[in-house]
Amino acid sequence: MRNKKQLLIEQLDQKLKPFQKTEMVLVPDKGWINTIRTTLNMTMVQLGTKLGVTKQGVNKIEDSEAKGSISINSLKEVGNALDLKLVYGFVPKDGTINNLINLKAEKLAKKIVLRTNQNMKLEDQGIGDEKITKTIKELADEIKREMRKSLWD
Repeated sequence: MRNKKQLLIEQLDQKLKPFQKTEMVLVPDKGWINTIRTTLNMTMVQLGTKLGVTKQGVNKIEDSEAKGSISINSLKEVGNALDLKLVYGFVPKDGTINNLINLKAEKLAKKIVLRTNQNMKLEDQGIGDEKITKTIKELADEIKREMRKSLWD
C-alpha cells in the first residue's frame, strides 16, 4: 500500500507532467514580450495603450523581463493585454519529482554510509564494497520512505 507522502509525490508529478516538454523551449534573448510584440507587428505605443502605460513603460517592462526581474503579475497583465495566457510552473531537471527524491536520497545515503565506513576503517572494522552498495541502497530506501528533512540540506 502506498503511503500518503508517496501519493502526494505521484499527484505532483502528474500536475507537472505537461510542463516537461517546455524544458526544451529557449527563452528569446530579448524576452517573450518583445518577441511576441514585434512578431505581431505591434508598436510599444499600441501595447502601452492596452496596458495603460507609456512607450517608455513598455520598454521598461520588456527590459525587466529580459533581465529576469519582472513580476509574475506584470507578466499576467501583459498576457491579458495580448490575449495570451501566462503559463507558470517548474520542470524537474531529472524528469519527475520522484526522480529528484531518489537522487537526493541516494546522495545522502552514500554520504552517510561512506563517512561511517571511513570511521570504521580507522578502527579496522570497515566493510567491503558489496556491503557498502547494499547498505547505501537500503538507507536510501529508508530516507525516501521517511522523507527526511535532511534530504534537502
